[in-house]
This record gives sequence, structure tokens and C-alpha cells, in this order.
Amino acid sequence: MLELGGKTTETGGAGEALIKEVTEASFMADVIEASQEVPVIVDFWATWCGPCKTLGPMLEQAVTAAGGKVRMAKVDVDRNQTIAAQLRIQSIPTVYAFYQGQPVDGFQGALPASEVQAFVERVAAMGGDGGLAEAVAAAEELLAEGAAVEAAQTFAAILGEDPKNAAAYGGLARAHLALGEVDQAEQFLAAVLPEIAGAPEVEAARAQVALARQAAEAGPVAELRAAVDHDPDDHAARFELAKALHAGGEVEAAVDELLELFRRDREWNDGAAKAQLFTIFEALRPQDPIVLKGRRKLSSMIFA
Repeated sequence: MLELGGKTTETGGAGEALIKEVTEASFMADVIEASQEVPVIVDFWATWCGPCKTLGPMLEQAVTAAGGKVRMAKVDVDRNQTIAAQLRIQSIPTVYAFYQGQPVDGFQGALPASEVQAFVERVAAMGGDGGLAEAVAAAEELLAEGAAVEAAQTFAAILGEDPKNAAAYGGLARAHLALGEVDQAEQFLAAVLPEIAGAPEVEAARAQVALARQAAEAGPVAELRAAVDHDPDDHAARFELAKALHAGGEVEAAVDELLELFRRDREWNDGAAKAQLFTIFEALRPQDPIVLKGRRKLSSMIFA
């Protein structure tokens, strides 16, 4: 956080202030040049303007909530009359949005909070995600290559820019798992922001944590296989065999055992086979062949 003009101002992930008091001397750098990177909303105001005192804080709150996707510049028209004249500011409050050096949106007068929020979100969307999607893809590639530490660092940096990035949040949890830090991954997921708690990427990480917990308690595959071969209706042994197979990386074989258990007794142990299948499916990518094949087989049994 920075102290500007006697007020506390939030900063972006790279330390750049999200909200600045701008003068004629800094307008070019803080608005025109800065808008080449992200959109900048300029609030033209004055100390004597009553509506400005209401609109300003609403804009600041919405800009802060956008998490760095948009910045805000505050221009006191009494102290910066040249800028006001150049931009033909005839009444205040007046708000302009700049992107890539050009004014792209704006309004005059006070607006209700809902319209202010919609305006800020609309402007923020103009700048895209600032390359965060590419950064997430790069981190996922690192994780797939076994570079879990580097992947974790990249995911953490993305969250520094966008704390609500569900893909990065789930990725960081999975990086902890790859490092064998199951407790840390679980604690991290427990602290997820409510806005992204139900995101598929976060749910997938939760499922992987649950499976990692099971893996630590998995029994020997050979003994469990022998028990199932001896008594195919030993559902408990088949269920434990599926968990052991998954722990050993034999995911498709684990799914097959759970499907067989579901076929034999779908209600066993309060539907444990179906629940375990869903946990495995959630932990994988939606288009994974194992997921597609497994869901298709499960659906054929359910609706047979």
C-alpha cells in the first residue's frame, strides 16, 4: 500500500498504485502511458463538489475490487485547470476511461453504485487479463514437467496480480500436492475466496487432495486383488483395491473396479462407488479419455 495525498491507496501485484492523485505534470505518465498496459479511469473532481464526495469512494472501491485489471487517476480540476480545459470538462463529476492512450468511455454526474460497478467492470474487460492466461498455461506446463517449485512460484505470482484467478489457485494447491505437501494444499484450499470456492479448478484440487489422503492409507494391491478374486462380492475389498490402484497410478484400472462395484451393488455403503468415481472424475480434466469413457459407462448403468 502507498500513502498518496494523505490517503491510503491500494497497489497492484507489481507494486504499481491502483489509485493515484494525478497532476498536470504526471498526467502523461500516469494516464496516457499507463493506459498502454491497463485501462485507466480518470475521476475529475473538486473539494467543493458534493456529488464527487459520493462518486469518488464508489469508484475507488470498484477499482480496488477489480484486482489490478484497471487503475484510477484522480484529478482536482481547481488545481489542474489546463487538463480540464483540454479535455473540455464542463461539469463535475466527470469520469473518462482511457485505454491505449485514447478515451474509450465515460460519463458525467453521479451514478448509483450498481452502475458504477458495471462501468468499472466494462472498462476492466477492455484490457483482457494482462497475459495471465498465458502465465497459467506456462505454470501448468512446468507442473507437468515435474518442476513443481517453479510452477508454484508462477501460480503464486499470478495470484498476486489476480487473487480471484481460480486456475492459479487450483494450480498452486496441486503444486503443493506434487511436492508432497498435502496438509499445506488442504489448508490453502480451506482459505479460498468465496467467489471462486466452487470453480471447477478449485474443486479439482480438492478432489486430488482427497485422493492423496486415501493414497497414504492404501493397502497392498496384490493382497486386495487376491481377496476380490477369491470373493467377487467382497465389495469392501474391491473398493480398497480401487483406491490402491489409483494410488499406484493405475487410474483407469481403479475406475474399472469402481464401475464393477457399482454394477454389482450401486447402493453399497451409501453409494460409495459412485461418489469415489465422481471424485476421480473431478480430479482429472473434463476431456480426459478416462473421464469420458468412465462417465459414459456409468450413465449406461444408471439409465439401463
